[in-house]
Parts: sequence; C-alpha cells; structure tokens
Amino acid sequence: MVNTDEFIKRLERIMQHYELSAAAFADRIQAQRSSISHLLTGRNKPSLEFVLKVVKTFPEVNLYWLLNGKGSFPASSSPAPTVTKAVVKEAEKTKGDSTIQKIVIFYSDGSFEAFDKTSDQ
Repeated sequence: MVNTDEFIKRLERIMQHYELSAAAFADRIQAQRSSISHLLTGRNKPSLEFVLKVVKTFPEVNLYWLLNGKGSFPASSSPAPTVTKAVVKEAEKTKGDSTIQKIVIFYSDGSFEAFDKTSDQ
C-alpha cells in the first residue's frame, strides 16, 4: 500500500528537481491539471496509470522510489547487472538444492519480461 502523504512529498520533490509548477508537470506527463491538484491536496490517491506516466516521462524517477521511497532520486546511472549463465550457477550454489525456475526483468516504463527455465542451454 502506498503512503499517500509520503508519495505527495516525493511527487513535490520531482517537480522541484525539474523546476516545474503543478500545471507544467501535468502538461509534461499528459495528465489533467486537476488530477495533480487533487493528488497534491490528498483528495485523490495516485492511479497506476498516473504512476506509469511519471516514470515513463522522467526516466530518472525510479518506480520503487516513487511508490515506497526505497532507492534514490534521481536514479543512479550505473548499469544494471548482467545475468549470465555463470551468475545463475553461482546463485544456485548459494541456495543448496534449489534451482532457479524463473527470472523476471522489470523495465523503467513499468513493463517486464519473465524467463522460465526450460532447459540447460
């Protein structure tokens, strides 16, 4: 569950970072100006569509930071770790008899890909 008061603080921080008024922010993410006003006053809670518009428009905004404050803003520019067969084998070693069945990759636009282990390639 998203803490609305904290979400509003993070939204205000984004607007300050980009030096945008509420109206300019709404225009930039292609949302109704009244939506931003209602969010900032606590009248409404953010929708999934709204959150996705923010992270799509501003790539420096980390989805998890926006939703629950974990992570950093602006997001660091360090590259994501590469998942290789060696990394998978090392991860399996640390889990004993457990093996990896699925890897899920989350993208900054809110989309994701899931890879099931089908064979030892």
